[in-house]
Amino acid sequence: MAAQRYPQEDYSRPEGSIEIVLVRHGASAEAVEDQPFELLEGQADPALSEAGERQAQLVAAHLASEPLAGLFVTPLRRTAQTAAPLAAATGLAPVVVPELREVHLGELDGGAFRIAVRRRDPRVAEVFAQQRWDVIPGAETMEGFAQRTRAGIERILDGLAPGASAAAFVHGGVIGELCRQASDSRPFAFVHADNGSLTRIVVLPNGGRWVRTFNEGGHLRL
Repeated sequence: MAAQRYPQEDYSRPEGSIEIVLVRHGASAEAVEDQPFELLEGQADPALSEAGERQAQLVAAHLASEPLAGLFVTPLRRTAQTAAPLAAATGLAPVVVPELREVHLGELDGGAFRIAVRRRDPRVAEVFAQQRWDVIPGAETMEGFAQRTRAGIERILDGLAPGASAAAFVHGGVIGELCRQASDSRPFAFVHADNGSLTRIVVLPNGGRWVRTFNEGGHLRL
């Protein structure tokens, strides 16, 4: 009698699970010293740069064939601009989820954080040493950020049927926080998603969550 054989199985989403494709927005306009970005409710709201627009087109070409049940964006225009080519290709109208806007960076919002990083500002070093955005004066608390992003992803899930997939065009800090929640990782383990990259979170029927992929970027190098 032949021995029972057990081949290696490919990964597959469990039946009834939902996949949320988190797309980081494309590259935004350059920050310029003494010329802060236009603010929307206290947060930087730059448009996409030319590079970001190209990234948006590559994202659309990559995701257009996936069976997406919905597209979601934040109130900040760089996410809507990144989603626009995919919306045009699929006919899906993006839904705004305010709770998934970027973390509020207090006195370093408006483009100042980007400048501070390049200048090796000690406040930035302290952010990464403590793995807390709220060491920046006036920044959003970690607890508040976690609570609102959790509420945002639940809003998306509430409108999806079991087995569905959807794409949410969001921000680097949000991707990092949602991956932290799904994996129970250290706070900043996933904060380095590239512009235009894809991160996939699987939500199981019992509510459990997996980080299926992080920072996919092959489509950006075509």
